[in-house]
Amino acid sequence: MGLTAEFHSRRRSQLAEAIGDGAAAIVPAAFERTRSNDVEYRFRQNSDFDYLTGFPEPDAVCVLLPGHPEHEFVLFVRPRDLERETWTGRREGVDGAVNQYGADVAHPLDKLDELMPSLLGERESLHYSMERSGGYNQRILGWIESVQAGRQRSGRGPTAIYDLRSTLHEMRIVKDQEEIEAMRRAAEVSCEAHRRAMSLTRAGQFEYEIEAEIEYAFRVNGAEGPAYPSIVAGGANATVLHYTENRSLLEEHDLLLVDAGAEMNLYCGDVTRTFPVAERFDGRQRAVYEVVLAAQEAAILEVRPGVALEHVHEAALRVLVEGLIDLGILVAGVEESITEELYRPYYMHRTSHWLGKDVHDVGGYRDGEASRPLEPGMVLTVEPGLYIAEHTDAPPQWKGIGVRIEDDVLVRESGFVVLTEAAPKEIDEIEGLRGGAY
Repeated sequence: MGLTAEFHSRRRSQLAEAIGDGAAAIVPAAFERTRSNDVEYRFRQNSDFDYLTGFPEPDAVCVLLPGHPEHEFVLFVRPRDLERETWTGRREGVDGAVNQYGADVAHPLDKLDELMPSLLGERESLHYSMERSGGYNQRILGWIESVQAGRQRSGRGPTAIYDLRSTLHEMRIVKDQEEIEAMRRAAEVSCEAHRRAMSLTRAGQFEYEIEAEIEYAFRVNGAEGPAYPSIVAGGANATVLHYTENRSLLEEHDLLLVDAGAEMNLYCGDVTRTFPVAERFDGRQRAVYEVVLAAQEAAILEVRPGVALEHVHEAALRVLVEGLIDLGILVAGVEESITEELYRPYYMHRTSHWLGKDVHDVGGYRDGEASRPLEPGMVLTVEPGLYIAEHTDAPPQWKGIGVRIEDDVLVRESGFVVLTEAAPKEIDEIEGLRGGAY
């Protein structure tokens, strides 16, 4: 069950107001993608298209014509085809696009090239996001050229093309209550999966066994599946940021870093927890873990309206650097280590990214030259880590330890809410769950 039709209608109205009467916006749906030979990947809708329409099928095209007296919202969709539907499932067709998804008018996809020049002919500008994968880029330029050919006599047709992302993605960065509820549910299911992993992991298992338990929890609780490829990294694998091979044997002396989130109604959870494969953290593991946990707690406390996103990162970074010095991994002072970026072999990423319909969600991180201030309705991750790889200059006793702790944090008028607080991260709570696994 997706978001309501009213939600999508509001978003179309908001975009129409932003681009103005006389403009046009074109937003294509995602294509089906071939996995191998004649087998396709499971379909996942384009986030921008879903945000505006809720229409779940591939290959469709959304056209918005603000101020048009008859049809401001036009959909081009796959027609009904009983033979194809026998193999791949029911299609909505043009009637469903109107009756179920609120289009003012809908046309079959094979009419796209025929009708688009006339739809654009009355418009002064076009708003469109150039696709990295091609697809519609050349077709849209062809439609514009067709309209321009008659402009000398008609005086009509678009004279400018604007990047739609500058408007649409700024809309998406601030979530309304309906979106927040979807993200709460994604967070709940993600947390349940992490608790399952903590309670079931034992030495002698393989990483992929834990991955299977996590993704079972996603599906059995109604998620579409993982929001991104799950990272299940034991031992030194945890020092590889985006390790997804998930094939190694888990040994009792390992830490296990799990970065996994559920996707619910095309909204993402994104949670990382690190815990011992044994029942308890050993002394070295505990020391590194405590530094990362303190850094995360300091960063989360910075989350509130008006605070620059950079301050969240800076709060975490200072605690991490102080911890690296206390552990004897860095020998310079705090300020020198920060200014000279001496920490980068052990902490090479930023502390936060936006979260929403995409796990690395859209929206700018800077306001001109300055770091962007947080606003109510934004959702961001807070995910400091330390990655002490074998090739670093760290003292030998620390090598092979990787720790990351990540939560999803909603900015509220009064401060913040941690959406993923149900996933244990305090050492006593983690060890309590781990004790039950043996």
